[in-house]
Amino acid sequence: MIASGIDYDLSPEERDICGLTHRFAADVLRPAGEALDRVAAEDVITSGSILWDVHKKWDALGIRLFGNDTMGFTPAQLARLGCIVTEELGWGDAGLAISIGAGEFPAMLAGISQNPDLIAEFNPSRVGCWAITEPDHGSDVLDFGVGTDRPALAKPNCIARKHGDDYVINGQKAAWVSNGPIAETAALYTAVDDGDGVNGRGVILLELDAPGVTRGKPIEKLGQRPLPQGELFFEDVRVPGRNLVIPPAMYPMGLELTLCSANGYMGSTFVGLARSALEHAVQYAKDRIQGGIPIIRHQAVKLRLFEMFRKVEAARSLNRRAVAYNAVNNPFMGAPAGAFPAVQYAIASKVTSTQTAFEVASDALQVFGGNGLSREYPIEKLLRDARASMIEDGANDVLSLHAADKF
Repeated sequence: MIASGIDYDLSPEERDICGLTHRFAADVLRPAGEALDRVAAEDVITSGSILWDVHKKWDALGIRLFGNDTMGFTPAQLARLGCIVTEELGWGDAGLAISIGAGEFPAMLAGISQNPDLIAEFNPSRVGCWAITEPDHGSDVLDFGVGTDRPALAKPNCIARKHGDDYVINGQKAAWVSNGPIAETAALYTAVDDGDGVNGRGVILLELDAPGVTRGKPIEKLGQRPLPQGELFFEDVRVPGRNLVIPPAMYPMGLELTLCSANGYMGSTFVGLARSALEHAVQYAKDRIQGGIPIIRHQAVKLRLFEMFRKVEAARSLNRRAVAYNAVNNPFMGAPAGAFPAVQYAIASKVTSTQTAFEVASDALQVFGGNGLSREYPIEKLLRDARASMIEDGANDVLSLHAADKF
């Protein structure tokens, strides 16, 4: 099944793109995700790893998740298409879907800058990363002091100091930078010192082969093991001043837009994972015989499967509504003057989809019974991948507090 059975109004172009992405998810992401899940974190990023083939094949498709080429679609159409495409990637493998999405973050910000040199340098064919998390700052980098009596991030771990026409970067980012061990470029969210002390935060685009950049080992973790994550270290790393694409004065707005994009993407991705768990459970229930009949004929199993289905459809509907609203109100996508995305809806989608993915994967494991605990079946991996999603890109509880502050 492609996307949802009730996507009845897709145009021929949309159906072609969705079909292409579904085949990529089935033929490339699923087998790669299963293979990479079973190897050590350092083996995921070795030169012969299938991870590199995934990124090359995705680039060859020519589909851009955050690109500036609208392909003739309106913002609302582009938003819906993005949700469907991303859902397919999450259906294939959530960790690899996040690697693909994070890989385009620097290109997205370069496009927003409208600087042709940056757009050429930080193009989406190069694997990028979103470098925001720090050793002393996890989800609080997304929080402007909610629930505290002091500004958040009082002691940053990474600072870019103005030096002539350049910025010189020192410090580090934590082990949870998605694509950190493999990225060629980075969208670095960092404290900024323009000569009179740290006066805010900004976003700098930089090359990760620049002198002074080093990396830690990829981290071993519970779920999303195909997604390489690791530390980045900066020692007197010099970048041109033009690479500061979001200065401190614009940072609050830039962070809100980042949250809208990232949380919308996460919402779509984990609708895909939830759908995958549901489909596996339905097929298993049809095949598994107990009591002389397929277990799908037992009322308890039927009820469980319907509840799973209901949750997936509800999460998908919220995700598409939130992403579409934020797209048509995005000032960088031709929104009317004064319009701005509503981050609380993007966060609601991320929290709902990730919680749904975890619950549906857990229910799917119950349908599988003891077999669900075995690595011979895909469900235990889906459950591990879903559990990670409730913490990454902002822990769900912290994100919820930030969203509630908009009320």
